[in-house]
Amino acid sequence: MKRIRYLTVLSVLTVWLAGCTNLSIFETPTPVVPTSLGEVTPTVRATPTALPNAIVISADAEETLLQNLYDRNNPGVVNIDVSGGIGATVTEFGSGSGFVIDRDGHIVTNNHVIEGANEIDVTFSDGSFAIAKVVGTDPFSDLAVIKVNVSPGRLTPLTLGDSDAVKVGQRVVAIGNPFGLLGTMTVGIVSGKGRTLPADSVDANYSNPDIIQTDAAINPGNSGGPLLNSHGEVIGVNAAIRTSGSNRANSGVGFSIPSNTVKRVVEQLLKNGHASYPYLGVGVDDHFTMAELAAALNLPVEQGVLIATIRDNGPAQRAGLRGGDHQETIRGIPVSVGGDIITAIDGDLITDFDQMISYLANQKQVGQTVTITLIRGKETLQVPLTLVDRPSSN
Repeated sequence: MKRIRYLTVLSVLTVWLAGCTNLSIFETPTPVVPTSLGEVTPTVRATPTALPNAIVISADAEETLLQNLYDRNNPGVVNIDVSGGIGATVTEFGSGSGFVIDRDGHIVTNNHVIEGANEIDVTFSDGSFAIAKVVGTDPFSDLAVIKVNVSPGRLTPLTLGDSDAVKVGQRVVAIGNPFGLLGTMTVGIVSGKGRTLPADSVDANYSNPDIIQTDAAINPGNSGGPLLNSHGEVIGVNAAIRTSGSNRANSGVGFSIPSNTVKRVVEQLLKNGHASYPYLGVGVDDHFTMAELAAALNLPVEQGVLIATIRDNGPAQRAGLRGGDHQETIRGIPVSVGGDIITAIDGDLITDFDQMISYLANQKQVGQTVTITLIRGKETLQVPLTLVDRPSSN
C-alpha cells in the first residue's frame, strides 16, 4: 500500500510539471507546498525592488551630514577624568565630557563633573593627554571652565550658537563619552524648550531657566559635552537626564543648558572665576500655575508671581514687598496667600516665576535698580528695588 501511494504522488507531480511549459528561464521557480496527499498549492512571494535613486541620494546626504558634523566637532570634544571629590561619585567611572572653546586651552564642562576634584585629567579624541586646572565654577548653572596648557595646534574650538533660535523638532547631535565610551555620537531632536532644572544642591530655591529638552541619547559620562545643531554649532551643554529606577540610564528625556546661558556665565568665569545672578529675595508656592491660583482664589490677574515668602534682609524685604499672611487649601494642598503679585519689572510683563528668573538672569545686572509693578489688594503699585547678587545658599 505504501508503494502505491508514493507512485500516485509521483505521477501527479509529473503531470503537473509537464504542464509548466511557459516557465521563463529568467524567473525564480515558485516553491510549492503540499497541502494534502496528492495536492500541491504554489506560494507566491513578492521580490522587493530597488528604491528610486532620489530616495537613496537623500539618505546618503543625511549620512554625509552626520559624518561631517562628527568629523568636524569630535576633535574639540574631550573626556574628563577626575580623582577624588564629588565628581567621581556623580559620573560613571568618575568621568565626564567637555569641549574646547578657544585656542588658549579653555574647556567648558559641568560643575558637577569636576566639583571637589583633586586632579582633572583631559583626554583628546586623538588619545593625547593633559592635566587641567580649574578657572571658574558656577554651581547655579552647573557650568565650569577648566584650562589645559597645550599648543594651540592641538586644540579644535567649537562654536557657540544662538539657543534662542532653537525650535522644537529640529535635529540635534550629542557628542560625548557615555559610560566611558569615548567619542560617542547620538542623534535626536529638540523635544521641548523652556524647561527648568534645579541647581545642583547649592540652592533648592533656584532653578536654571530656558533648559533645552532632547531625546538624543544622553547617559552618565555625557555630562558637559556639547549638543549641536545641523550647522555644527553648540546650542547646549548636556547636563542631566530623567531616569526611572536605579540604573541611571537614558529614558529618552535629556536636558541641556542653553548656549546663551553658557556665553553669559563663561564670560564671567573667565573674568572673575564666578558668576553673578540678580536676586529679588522672594519665594513662591509652586504647586499651581498662576491661572489656577487666580481661579481658586479669585485673584485679579492670571499671570504674574504671587509672593508666598520674603527672604530676611533681602532686596524685596528692604523694598517693602509683602509675602503671604495666611493659608488657603486648594485641592487638599495648603498655599500661602495674601501676598503681593508681581506683574512687571521695568514695564516688562512677568508671566510666572520661571519666566521672571530667566528675565532677571538674562536682562538685568547685580546692583541695578528696577521698578517692580505689583498688585496689593485693590491697588497697583510701582516699587523701586535694588538687585543684589544671589547668595550661595539659603
